[in-house]
Amino acid sequence: MFERLREDIDCMFERDPAARSGFEILTIYPGLHAALMHRVSHTLWNHGLKWLARLLSNLARLFTGIEIHPGARIGRRFFIDHGMGVVIGETAVVGDDCTLYHGVTLGGTSWNKGKRHPTLGRNVVVGAGAKILGPIEIGDGVRIGSNSVVIESVAPGTTVVGVPGHVVAPPPADAADQWRAKTAVDIGFDAYGATKDAPDPVAKAVNLMLDHIHVLDRRIKALSHVLEQQGIDEHFEHLPDLEACEIQSAPDAAKTGERTDDSAR
Repeated sequence: MFERLREDIDCMFERDPAARSGFEILTIYPGLHAALMHRVSHTLWNHGLKWLARLLSNLARLFTGIEIHPGARIGRRFFIDHGMGVVIGETAVVGDDCTLYHGVTLGGTSWNKGKRHPTLGRNVVVGAGAKILGPIEIGDGVRIGSNSVVIESVAPGTTVVGVPGHVVAPPPADAADQWRAKTAVDIGFDAYGATKDAPDPVAKAVNLMLDHIHVLDRRIKALSHVLEQQGIDEHFEHLPDLEACEIQSAPDAAKTGERTDDSAR
């Protein structure tokens, strides 16, 4: 018992930089209180004292804001950060070293008896407000983004975001990234700073446009070179480099507007 408690306190020190002492964690961390009370209620549940187990579970929810059904199975070094609004259903299984943030739901999608809640593997992190629903498997080391809704099983070691949740592929490390970066610098737009590791449909569309522009520019340049070698160049109007293009300044625009007005008069 004391070994498990020591493990819980140590893991909270590791995962919560705001933790200052073991006494603080033991006395005012609702995630720890909910986990300790769940162990007692789960023992009562397994010994057939189901009403008493539910009563203790309800008392834990009253004092911590965290609802863990006494039938749920929770692994070692389980950490609920903040915790308010966390709901864990009866047939849920949570592996060792998992971390849940506030507002997380491990819920069911069926009124039938039997397994109807998710199973989390080891070292899973579930962001604030995420919903994991149904008898699905979440593999070891999975990261689930805040406010995601996961309704399908997830392979180990992946990251899931969105509604419904989908796996985020790691950013490709190929030549296309270099083309995009150069083109983005040339035209004065960079869509990568905030979207490198997260899906963004607008940034994705811009990335594809930059790829297309890059390839098209290279083809036109090669075609022009061949035509110039054949002496066909009198109809060419050479475009300035992108970095040389400048937007007309406000004073110039104002002067243009004044001339337009004068000509109208």
